[in-house]
Amino acid sequence: MRHWRTDLMSPARKYRWTLLTREAGEESLVHLETVKRLTDELGISPLLAEILTRRGVRTFDEARAFFRPSLTDLLDPFQMEGMETAVDRIARALTKKEKILVYGDYDVDGTNGTALLWTFLKSAGGDVTYFIPDRIKDGYGLSQIGIDRARELGATLLITVDCGITASAYVDQAQASGIDVIICDHHKPGAQFAEALATLDPLKPSCPYPFKHLSGCGVGFKLIQALSSRTEIAERLADDPREVLASYLDFVALATTADIVQLTGENRTLVKLGLDLLNANPRPGIRALIETSGLKLGKITAGQIVFVLAPRINAVGRLGNAMRAVELLTSTSYEQSLQLAQIAEEENRNRRKIDEDTFLEAQELVEEYLDIEREGAIVLHQETWHPGVIGIVASRLVEKYYRPTIMMTTVDGVAKGSARSVAGFDIYEALKRCEDKLIQFGGHKYAAGLAVEVERLEEFKEAFTAVVNELLTDELRTPEIKIDAEIQLTELTPKFVRILHQFAPFGPGNMRPVFVARNVELYGAPRIVGEKHLKFKVRTNNHVFDAIGFNLGHLIGNLLPGRRDIALAFSIDESDYTGETFPQLKIRDVK
Repeated sequence: MRHWRTDLMSPARKYRWTLLTREAGEESLVHLETVKRLTDELGISPLLAEILTRRGVRTFDEARAFFRPSLTDLLDPFQMEGMETAVDRIARALTKKEKILVYGDYDVDGTNGTALLWTFLKSAGGDVTYFIPDRIKDGYGLSQIGIDRARELGATLLITVDCGITASAYVDQAQASGIDVIICDHHKPGAQFAEALATLDPLKPSCPYPFKHLSGCGVGFKLIQALSSRTEIAERLADDPREVLASYLDFVALATTADIVQLTGENRTLVKLGLDLLNANPRPGIRALIETSGLKLGKITAGQIVFVLAPRINAVGRLGNAMRAVELLTSTSYEQSLQLAQIAEEENRNRRKIDEDTFLEAQELVEEYLDIEREGAIVLHQETWHPGVIGIVASRLVEKYYRPTIMMTTVDGVAKGSARSVAGFDIYEALKRCEDKLIQFGGHKYAAGLAVEVERLEEFKEAFTAVVNELLTDELRTPEIKIDAEIQLTELTPKFVRILHQFAPFGPGNMRPVFVARNVELYGAPRIVGEKHLKFKVRTNNHVFDAIGFNLGHLIGNLLPGRRDIALAFSIDESDYTGETFPQLKIRDVK
């Protein structure tokens, strides 16, 4: 990789541009041969073939699975440790008409996973109900209220989804009460994790399942994939098991995309096929959600799930009871779905207002009390902040200040919070080094939850900040733009853009390719649109391209008409005009 720095022409932010380069020596020769073979076999440009190889696509068959995935590409679910036991137990529960409780988390992953398992088990004739804890009253994960709920219902089988791996005390309590527990989770297990009847989690150290990046709903999907392969269960389903299985991919696409897990390997297959289903024939609840949010059916992308649909599903759990999200997702009546979707829309509007007020308060605290140039971390606490928005605000602070951030509020006398990180910094491990100061914590590399005794807040802040200052290098403090390739703008033909579009869905592990073009001429005068977005045109060899830089309006003073020495870091969006596809440059940075 080759690095250079660029001044962003803004006092607030500098970026590192990193140009991804091929391997050296003998590996380079192999790489060149692979690029040439893919270029010939796929009929694409060498530049696109090179980007493919860097994303792990090196053969024609791998390219077929990348561009045209199918259900046959999915891994055998029985490779997951505990799957045989889980399937046997559920089959017995279905046969004996036992009461089953599906217990999920209140976010998009948990609610979609709950909807998936509940719908499938019900279609197989199961006596099944679901429960989602209240974010504020009950907190995250399997808890006492969940065990009590299972007892009240007379459930003899409890299936968690997107939670449970760390709830060893409650799992033990349930099983001591005669309630068998099956865990479907994807979070990192701690040193002591729950010993359920069956624990399905690819991140368990002993689990041989080769793909480690499934969402919680994705683990639930592997469970119904295994269940549908059993003859005694397949016979209970109304349609061919393969068609039934495919009909649940919309849930998986929503959950996997919203949970920001790797969109590679099996996840890419699940999301690409799920997006096809979601765009072609969404179930009533999802169709209503799309329509009330103002999106266009048939053109839903992974990005629109993250920024439009997911916040609405999350909102009902952030400001109220997430059971309503499952009710929307599982609704079979379009009229009822519209009513529920409109509630989600209203809750999201309320959430945005609380979010904005909290963000402004947090900014004031940062500006007044922190020297952000010297500090490695932001740790804030206000007992009046709404627990449902602190995770969102933490993410916004990371975006603004580019520092690992923890936002906390007080719930029942305990400081509870959300942690968010910057690229390359493992905030879960940072918390682990402070775990003696915490009541509990859990999560991922870039997002985690935690609880601290209010009396130990300052002690925790000092310890966490010290860990971050030790581990957060100068390089990690500076956001990076990874450049896939240098390109001449004349290479951006309609065919090039169409093929590049097929690299989607984009997300972690398969980000939208970023290019750099040098010595570009500014064509005409730039202008500001939407108060803070930069819009302009560039020209090279009589080819003129539209360009837009979101939130880059502050750069307008440096873009003088007629300049020919501009370097652009950009990705490519599509713009349709008279039925033909034209590229639009989505600017990431300018120098």
